[in-house]
Amino acid sequence: MNDEIFYGSSYNGSKKFKQQDVKTANATGFGAAADDYMERGIDLNEQLIKNKPATYFFKMNSDAMEAAHIFMNDILIVDRSIKASNGKIIIASVNGELLVRHYYQNHDKTLLSTNNKKHKDISIDEFTQFQSWGVVTCIIHMIEPLLIAFNRAKEKK
Repeated sequence: MNDEIFYGSSYNGSKKFKQQDVKTANATGFGAAADDYMERGIDLNEQLIKNKPATYFFKMNSDAMEAAHIFMNDILIVDRSIKASNGKIIIASVNGELLVRHYYQNHDKTLLSTNNKKHKDISIDEFTQFQSWGVVTCIIHMIEPLLIAFNRAKEKK
């Protein structure tokens, strides 16, 4: 019982990781000279997510934001801890419908815009049920056809 190892379920990132912690597979027992100059790998969670408890992923299911270079099936990284402010792209709940829009607010008017002529702007008034679900911080856009096909096949299952 005392020798049991318990593993946490949450991802803690690799900030404490150093290249020197990796064992080199050199039969002589000496590492390569270049090992001293190696950099650690890129951790996308560290680079793209600043507030993990407040962050979620959202899949774009519309062409409404193509003017902002957000396309159908793109993955959006959304941070709920960032306050919506002028010009930011947000996930909004408007009368029960989730939308991705540019947020604009002046003295007495709030506007959700796509900058796309196919979709009209939404003016928020006192009768509109509106709630911001977070600010879009990153857009993941897949370009490799094999990866796109793989993800589409996964969705159909």
